[in-house]
Amino acid sequence: MRKVRVRFAPSPTGALHIGGVRTALYNYLFAKKHGGDMLLRIEDTDSARFVPGAEDYIIESLNWLGIGIDEGIGCNAQGPHAPYRQSERKAIYRKYVEQLLSAGLAYIAFDTPAELDAKRSEISNFQYDASTRGMMTNSLTLSATEVQSRIENGDQYVVRIKIEPNEDIKVQDLIRGEVVINSSIIDDKVLFKSSDELPTYHMANVVDDYLMEISHVIRGEEWLPSAPLHVLLYRYLGWTDVMPQFAHLPLLLKPDGNGKLSKRDGDRLGFPVFPLNWKDPKTGETSSGYREAGYFPEAVVNFLSLLGWNSGTEQEIFSMKELIDQFSLDRVSKSGAKFDYEKGKWFNHKYLQLKSNDEIADIYQNILKEKGISVALDKVVKIVSLVKERANFVTELWNQSSFFFVAPVEYDAKTIQKRWKAETPAQMTELVSVLKAISEFTPEETERIVKDWITEKEYNLGGVMNAFRLSIVGEPKGPHMFDIIALLGKDETIARLERAVNTINI
Repeated sequence: MRKVRVRFAPSPTGALHIGGVRTALYNYLFAKKHGGDMLLRIEDTDSARFVPGAEDYIIESLNWLGIGIDEGIGCNAQGPHAPYRQSERKAIYRKYVEQLLSAGLAYIAFDTPAELDAKRSEISNFQYDASTRGMMTNSLTLSATEVQSRIENGDQYVVRIKIEPNEDIKVQDLIRGEVVINSSIIDDKVLFKSSDELPTYHMANVVDDYLMEISHVIRGEEWLPSAPLHVLLYRYLGWTDVMPQFAHLPLLLKPDGNGKLSKRDGDRLGFPVFPLNWKDPKTGETSSGYREAGYFPEAVVNFLSLLGWNSGTEQEIFSMKELIDQFSLDRVSKSGAKFDYEKGKWFNHKYLQLKSNDEIADIYQNILKEKGISVALDKVVKIVSLVKERANFVTELWNQSSFFFVAPVEYDAKTIQKRWKAETPAQMTELVSVLKAISEFTPEETERIVKDWITEKEYNLGGVMNAFRLSIVGEPKGPHMFDIIALLGKDETIARLERAVNTINI
């Protein structure tokens, strides 16, 4: 049986879109499920669109997400099928272009951009194909001598595939079943350009997939229209016995409305569409990434895995190993998946809860250091244990716990109006005396003594406790009050109560 070999083949034209990340993930899961290999190949034949730094960005993104590469760029660039950048494989492609030309399955065309534009103006819905190639400037209408003369004179040309009309081309897709396209709607695509001695996407992909022994091509739905052409190229080159199986993934759709997810949707609704922050070298504009936004890589992987695939169970939280074990292309949807970015936050929340308090505290300490706060790690661990349930991201822990580190200097006006009554200052002063008398300042002991005092005095429990929280925290939030004051300590608790009594006026 043929070994499973898949490839992720992005173009270095900018940041890696989250849809591309999902494609890489599905390739990885499929390969690992079947004991196969995943290659990283860089499609840089479009030199005009090359963006510096994009290749490194792609590698860093995959590494951050834990999507391992077995061969190719960023792993083993000197592997058995090197080189893995298409721009470094010119001589390899030229050999197969010449094979197609010699067999009469492709031809040379000299039409200039201006001539093509003129023909488009002349003929509505112009397509360079069997019905129009005879009126164009190409090796099918010129003599061999004239073709050779033009090439020797340095005339720019392209090589086009010669497609015969009225043939049903069948593509067996592992997700969509049999797809049938009539050849008459496919134009004679350009396979090679003399201007840079490079092939186009179509030629390069087929040659590379063949030579790199790719068994399965798993890619986005947007590439489905090119599949019939690739099937033809495999036939023309005599490789049908080793043609890979195709699987075209559904699109990631806008969270609202219709259409494909775009960067503009993220800008408009406030969520990242890239795995890492990306600074455009041309504009200087920085786009946000999931890593810098505080997402855990495991949460992003889990979130993306379920956008187009389901396990057939109610399970939602999957480790990478569980995803590998359960992944199958037959459970990938044909229809697009709405990009529910709020669900992405939910996944991050779940993973934050699953991580140990020590691990979260270690991350949180970096945030505290940036704010100039130095606290013993064991105390941070205790604070994290009290507040992490309320956070989706580690960065949100500051908003949930800042009062542990910085005493309030202002108090929430609405809470003052609602909770700070005429009798409150006297009650808080009395509470100070109660707390001073407690020798064992633990959550259990302070709660018992304070509540006994409230009962004995026949005070309103809610009234006292809400004013107590306002004095200590500054606003109506936070975990259990007696857990808070145990961490703050008796002296700090009393100091805050006294400050509130002297500061809050009604």
